[in-house]
Amino acid sequence: MTTLTVLTGSFCALATVMHFASVVVVIARHRMRDAGAAPTRQAEGVTIVRPVCGIENFSHETLASAFHLEYPEYEITFCVAHAGDPALALVQRLIATHPNVPARLLVGNDQVSANPKLNNIVKGWEAARHDWIVMADSNVLMPPDYVWRLLSGWDAAAGLVCSPPIGSAPEGVWAELECAFLNSHQARWQCFADSIGIGFAQGKSMLWRREILERAGGIRALAGEMAEDAASTKLVRRQGLRVRIVDRPFEQPLGRRSAADVWRRQLRWARLRRDTFKGFFAVEMLAGAVPPLIACALLAAAMDWPVTSVLGAFLFAWYLAEAVLAHAAGWHLSARSVALLLLRDLLLPVLWLAAWAGNEFVWRGTPMRVAHRSSAA
Repeated sequence: MTTLTVLTGSFCALATVMHFASVVVVIARHRMRDAGAAPTRQAEGVTIVRPVCGIENFSHETLASAFHLEYPEYEITFCVAHAGDPALALVQRLIATHPNVPARLLVGNDQVSANPKLNNIVKGWEAARHDWIVMADSNVLMPPDYVWRLLSGWDAAAGLVCSPPIGSAPEGVWAELECAFLNSHQARWQCFADSIGIGFAQGKSMLWRREILERAGGIRALAGEMAEDAASTKLVRRQGLRVRIVDRPFEQPLGRRSAADVWRRQLRWARLRRDTFKGFFAVEMLAGAVPPLIACALLAAAMDWPVTSVLGAFLFAWYLAEAVLAHAAGWHLSARSVALLLLRDLLLPVLWLAAWAGNEFVWRGTPMRVAHRSSAA
């Protein structure tokens, strides 16, 4: 047996073990707490800051969900950067039709960074009445136990609790492809990373304790990176604390997506990860089924095994594990999901190379560039 054969076999075995281990861990995390479990901590006031920019698929449903939370004391602060934003009327209508929930709308833009969302959030953070503050994107669908689930992730070592998005309600093949990226790939690895002690912040839902961010310089300190979640991860770690991920992440209903929509969004996130965590991003070239599949093919050929049968068994087991995870977690799963998981994995190396090939990306229709930290503000 040659050295190359040993190396390819070892890599294939390690990648496969990591794949199945991540699936088992995330299923266990998902089942750790029942949706109806009793709260584990005393209720304190919570401010939910929701930046809004434009109208998206399901905007009414996601924004309205914040008014139906089963939590005794919370307020909602909607932040809109410009008075001409088309979402303004929807937010005003929701506030008017839910007078029993303390809610307000703040309009204006604080130019503290190159990050439009952070600029929009600043006024909401500074106006928050409570010391627990949630930053939640407008396209997050909040279940009734949303706040309790975030709080349940807080422990003595936590400096921040987050949730990656879970794609739901897809319409069409490209939206289903986005589910394949978001759910059993990105959310799985984020939850697994948290389980082994290296959690990364995800900007979709972030629960802060006010003093943790304030002692690091306040909300404006998040301008140190192009992405506020990357800045949050580094800020929390510098204080010797951990980013925690909720056991059951929250949904982002997708609706219809085009192939270009999915590619642009994934490329934006990839380039931001490349810019903020280069070492971890470099390892992403090994993500997905393609690298271990190639190693498996080389090993089978070297050992004179039937290559086609070995690769077929490998792919069947690999994607069966992801399908079992999606079923156990209640995530989107359809007859074409496995084909789209394979397409996703074929795209991952292309996406990784494209991330290194430039700095441009598109955010809500606006062309932008990954900015060096010195030019971020």
